Order: sequence, then C-alpha cells, then structure tokens
Amino acid sequence: EENVKTLPPLFEDSDPEDIVILVADMLNRLTTHNDSLPLHPSSLTRFHSRAAPGITILSYLRRIAKYTSLEKSCMLILLVYIDRVCQRIAGFTICSLTVHRFVCAAVVCSSKALCDAFSTNGHYARVGGISLIELNMLEKEFLNIIDWKLSCSGALLQHYYTSLVRSHES
Repeated sequence: EENVKTLPPLFEDSDPEDIVILVADMLNRLTTHNDSLPLHPSSLTRFHSRAAPGITILSYLRRIAKYTSLEKSCMLILLVYIDRVCQRIAGFTICSLTVHRFVCAAVVCSSKALCDAFSTNGHYARVGGISLIELNMLEKEFLNIIDWKLSCSGALLQHYYTSLVRSHES
C-alpha cells in the first residue's frame, strides 16, 4: 500500500507524532477490551470518572503533546506505567472511564521525573481538562500506586517501542 509509513527501528529516531499515534492506538485497544469487562464497585479508583470524556484518546494525547511540549519518552513511558500499576493493583484497568485521568496524572509525573523542563500542575490541569485540586489528588494517588518508580531504562523504552510498532503493523 502507498499509505503505509515505515517507522524507524530505533525509538530515538522516531517522530513524536508517530509515538502519539502508536500510544493512542494501544490505549484504544486496551480500553475497547476492558470496556467489555464487567465493572466491579470494589475496583473503582480515583481515576474513574462518572462518564467517559467526549474527546478521543488520540485527540487527548495530541492536545497534551501540543500544549505541554511533552518529550516522546514521557509519552511512551505511559505504557510502562500502566503495566507497573496493573502488576501492583489487582483489578486495575485502563478503560474509557480511567484512561484520560490516568494519562493526565502519568504525564505530570513522567514530565517531572524525566524532562529537563516541565509545566506547572495548573497548566497540566487546564490542558487535561480537570481542576487543579483534582490533578493534585490524582498525582498523589498515581505516585502511591506506582510506588514512586517513575524511571526506566532506555532499553525498556526501546522494547515497548518495538512491540508497539509490531502490533501496530499487524
């Protein structure tokens, strides 16, 4: 097909927009699968919203990338964080009710941990569409459930990138 874009083998060489698309694609697959599972009241977390926001995951990630100058490593590490949280908390799922708030909190934490420059929580809250008070609570909750383990090796990020590219192509 003429529309197929070949992605570089190395994460460092990738275009930030391609990372946004790859991560959004994976989050969409996760939410589609998890939305089909029954929601148990015992598995509700601070990340659950009453209703799914009216913005697609791709549009939300693009908005965050555009207005926060988010580095692509901070976008890709979202998937590492999801895996870490799911290992620590039985029953936690990324679904249409949790994905936006989880992403917003995770971006705040990854930016502060990994980036030389990051925005204020007030700015992230405006971009993410939630109140500052709510974001501060989500940030605290996120740090607790991930046990403050915010960094990962370049090799692990590369592994996630390679897996994303493979699963996106299929």
